[in-house]
Amino acid sequence: MPRYDHRCRQCGDTFEVTRSITRLDEPAPCPAGHEDTVRLLTTVGVLGGTTSAGSSAPVASGGGCCGGGCCG
Repeated sequence: MPRYDHRCRQCGDTFEVTRSITRLDEPAPCPAGHEDTVRLLTTVGVLGGTTSAGSSAPVASGGGCCGGGCCG
């Protein structure tokens, strides 16, 4: 099940909520009980490494569309 990071606008705490994508837009009160929260955009970093066969995996480069030069 996916995990989503949220931040409380009242106290500033960042917390994680695990829920199905069908419940993505439901409110997520912070652990302190505040209701004014916002879901954060989460990014995933991919690094190269060694596969189980011992060969090297490709290393991600760039930084998204414009950072990676794919915009034209």
